Amino acid sequence: MAAPMIMRLFFAGSFLSLISGVHVADVFNEELLIKPLDSGHVYAHFQFTTKWDIDIQTQQNFTHYGLFPKSLGEVLAKYSVHELHLSLTQGLWRHRIWGYPVVSAPPGAELWAWFKRDTTNIDKKWSDLVNALSGLFCASLNFMDKTATVSPKLSFRPLGAADQWIATNSTYLRYAAMPGEMVCTENLTPWKKLLPCDTKAGLSTFFKSGKLYDTSYHSLGVYYKSVCTDAECDTTGVELVQSLAVVYEPPVRQGGKQDWSFKSLFGRFLTNSCPVAEASHILVDITGNKTLAYHFHLSPPPDRVETATRGGDKRKFAIYDAKKRPPSGLNLAAKYNRNVIYKQPQPPQLHAHRFITGFGQENGGIVTMLFNTDPKENLTVIYMEMVPWFIKMYFHTLKVEIDGMQENPLHIHYVQAKDRQQPCLMEVILKLPANTTTKVSIDFDRTFLKWTEYPPDANHGFYVTSAVVSTVLSHAGQYTALPQHSDKLISLLSLNDDISSEFLLRIHTETLLVSLPTPDFSMPYNVICLACTVVAIGFGSVHNLTTRQFIEVDPTKNKGFLSNIKDKLKRKKKETDAKVHKEEKSDSIEEKKS
Repeated sequence: MAAPMIMRLFFAGSFLSLISGVHVADVFNEELLIKPLDSGHVYAHFQFTTKWDIDIQTQQNFTHYGLFPKSLGEVLAKYSVHELHLSLTQGLWRHRIWGYPVVSAPPGAELWAWFKRDTTNIDKKWSDLVNALSGLFCASLNFMDKTATVSPKLSFRPLGAADQWIATNSTYLRYAAMPGEMVCTENLTPWKKLLPCDTKAGLSTFFKSGKLYDTSYHSLGVYYKSVCTDAECDTTGVELVQSLAVVYEPPVRQGGKQDWSFKSLFGRFLTNSCPVAEASHILVDITGNKTLAYHFHLSPPPDRVETATRGGDKRKFAIYDAKKRPPSGLNLAAKYNRNVIYKQPQPPQLHAHRFITGFGQENGGIVTMLFNTDPKENLTVIYMEMVPWFIKMYFHTLKVEIDGMQENPLHIHYVQAKDRQQPCLMEVILKLPANTTTKVSIDFDRTFLKWTEYPPDANHGFYVTSAVVSTVLSHAGQYTALPQHSDKLISLLSLNDDISSEFLLRIHTETLLVSLPTPDFSMPYNVICLACTVVAIGFGSVHNLTTRQFIEVDPTKNKGFLSNIKDKLKRKKKETDAKVHKEEKSDSIEEKKS
C-alpha cells in the first residue's frame, strides 16, 4: 500500500512542478484609468497586460501555455508574426474636445503587423493571418486583401524590441483598415474570452454590453510585441496588451451635475479582483480638481494620491488597489459640489480635420486641415493617406498651404494605385510652423465600376479610411499615452523625474464617405415587370382571338348530366303547374254552374 501511495504522490508532485514551471514565466496585470473630460464626458480605459518570458524567434516555445491565450498564440506563431496591432472601434475620437487617448484608433477596423526576419512569402502569410483573425474575433478582416493593404515606409515603426533590419525595412510590414466595419457584442465576446479570468472576476466583470455600447466612443484593442526582459535587452519576451476604451456621455438626469460611479457607468460594483492577476489598480485622473470653480469628491477615499511629472506636464492620480479592497465590493463614485458649467475645451497642440470637396459624381477632392496650436514650437509631421483604387488620385494636384501661402513638403513617398490590385498610398513629411493652420488638398476622379463590384447598398457610398498623422511632441500637454519603457498604466506614476522631450504621437482623422456613379439597379426589375405585363395582356388576348374556333352547338345535343337533370326538373315543374292550373279552372266552371 505504501509504494503505490508514494508513486501517486511523486507523480502529483511532478505534475504540480510542471504546471508551476509553465506558469512561472507568465505575469498578468489588470488596470483601469478613469478621466473626467472638460466637455463633461467620462473617459474609461481598461488595460490587461500579459507578459511571457519566452524567445519570440523560437516557434517551439509557443507550445505550453499558461496565462497567455493559446488560441491567439498559435495563430501568431504559425504565421511568423513579430508584432501585431489590431483595433476595432465604433465612433470617432474627437481630439479637439477630448485631448489625446491612451491609444489612438480610427473608426472601424485597423490592423498592422510586422513579420519575422526569416519570413518568406509575406503576402501569403498576411492573407492567412487576416483570415485566421477574422474567425477568431468574428470580424470581416478577411476582406483585407491585396486591394486594401499597403506597406508604409515612413509612418510606422516597431513599438517593441526589434533589430535594425526589420525596423527600417517596410517589406516586413503590412497595413490595412476597414472603416465600414461595425463593432458589436459579437466582437466583444471572443475578445474577452482571451482574458485569464474571462468576465468571471476582476475588472472584466464590468463588461456589460448594454452599458459599453451605449457610449459615444468604443474601441477594442489587441497589441502584441516583443519586449526586453533586462536593461541591456540581451533577452526578450513577448507581451500582449488587451485594451478597451469607452467615452460616456455627460449625465442629463442629475440636476446638471456630472456625478458618476461604477454603478452608473458599468451597471454594477467591483466585487473582487482577478485571482491570477499580479496587480489590479484603478487610477482616477484628478488633475485640476479643486482648482476649478467646481470640483468632485471621491468616495471611498483612494489608497493614495500621487503626482507624475512628464515633459513639463504635471498630472495627479488617485490610486485604488482592488486586491486590498474588502469582499463587500467597491462602488467608486465622484460627486460634484455644484452644477457643471461647460466651457470650450482647450484644444491640444496638434489636431486635424478632414473632409470631401466638390459636387456631382465625376470628380472631387480630399482636404485635410492640420492645426498646430502651440504659440512657439514648430512641428514636423508625417501625413499618410491610403485611398482605394477606384478613387483616382491626381498626384500633380497635391497642394500644401500654410495660412493661405503655398509651401512645398519636405518629402513625399507616393505609390500609384493599380486597378483591382492595390490602393494608392501617399506619405508626406510636412513642417507645421507654430500657431498655424496647414491645408493639404488633392483632387480625384470617381471610377465606374463593373456592376458586379457594387455592394448591395451601393447608394450608401464607399468608405475611405482615416488619414494617419504621426509626429514627436516636445512636451506632454494633454498627452496620456504610455511611456516607451512600459505598457502599464501604473508606470505613469514613475515619471516624476521624466524630463524627456520626445513623445511619440499618432492621431487619426475622420473617415470619408464617397459616392460613386451608381447604375440604376432597379431598372432591370422595372423593365422585366413592364415587359411581362405587356406580354401577358397583349399577347394573351391576341393569341386567344387568333387561335380560338367558334362553332355553333345544337342545344339538343351533347348535353351533360347536369343539363339533363335541369331539363327534367323544368319539365316536371311545367307539368305540375299545368295540372294545377287545369284543376283550378275546372273548379271555377263547376262553381258557376251551381
